[in-house]
Amino acid sequence: MMSLFVLFVIVVALAFDFVNGFHDAANSIATVVSTRVLSPRAAVVWAAFFNFVAFLVFPTTVSSAIAKGVDLEVISSTVILAALLGAITWNLITWWWGLPSSSSHALMGGFAGAALAHTPRLSVLSYETFGKTLAFIVIAPVLGMLLGGLIMRTMRALFANARPAKLDRFFRRGQLVSAALYSLGHGGNDAQKTMGIITALLMANGLQEASDHPEPHLWVVLLCHAAMGIGTLTGGWRIVKTMGMKITKLRPVGGFCAETGGAIAIASAIFLGAPVSTTHTITGSIVGVGAAEKRLSAVRWGVAGRIVWAWIFTIPASSLVAAAVYLVLRTATGQP
Repeated sequence: MMSLFVLFVIVVALAFDFVNGFHDAANSIATVVSTRVLSPRAAVVWAAFFNFVAFLVFPTTVSSAIAKGVDLEVISSTVILAALLGAITWNLITWWWGLPSSSSHALMGGFAGAALAHTPRLSVLSYETFGKTLAFIVIAPVLGMLLGGLIMRTMRALFANARPAKLDRFFRRGQLVSAALYSLGHGGNDAQKTMGIITALLMANGLQEASDHPEPHLWVVLLCHAAMGIGTLTGGWRIVKTMGMKITKLRPVGGFCAETGGAIAIASAIFLGAPVSTTHTITGSIVGVGAAEKRLSAVRWGVAGRIVWAWIFTIPASSLVAAAVYLVLRTATGQP
């Protein structure tokens, strides 16, 4: 039977998922808002819907990777709670600063920090899961940049003789599709991280059978996607402004290419079981489109540089916060 403490930790996990949707709403809607294809209100409804239905499209490979990211013997309800609180704290800090940091990496950093505070041995961390996470800090934005730039160049070649007004009308409609595809990938990747955390919690408390490929219960899947969708509905306008307007100015064709490139990169990562950062991916894609559409100088590299620093600090910062929270919780409750 589920204890009240386990139930409380699940509620906190869903709160993280909500904050994830709130924090990362910019990923899904920044380009479609900045090109004025949709109003902010319509954009968040569009994104939230596709965030939720993503479970019908993608396998739960990312959830399985997260659930086995830390040795099961080390996982406790206190460890999971500290990981979540560390990630939520860092998300809120970067949201306040208007920096599109990675909720995924905040969660992974929090998970690692809490686990290592419980048992200070690197061997308790899965090298496969955390290795993929660290590798995709570089791979995700580079892949997004290459795909965004390639799609942009392809569109320019295909529509070289089209009238600008007609081209804008065509790609304004196209952005509805590309924003939907990106939101599917965002929901499919990011909601699964919370699913994995809850699955690890259930296995650690004997409420789900341990497995090498743990599958989340259906109720976990539905709750996580719903929490993310509701979070997306609330928006995150500080980061929308940074993502959609400060890095580079986009026209509808550029927004379409950025979202499509980001969607392809994220979908590939999901099928590989890699907990990729959707934030990193769409940022790289926007940079690639801006460079291909105009020139490298069209990208505001000062803003991009601040974003990269946020990426670099996310995992260690959320790890330290989660470790400190774990030590406080252990002292206060006497529970490991």
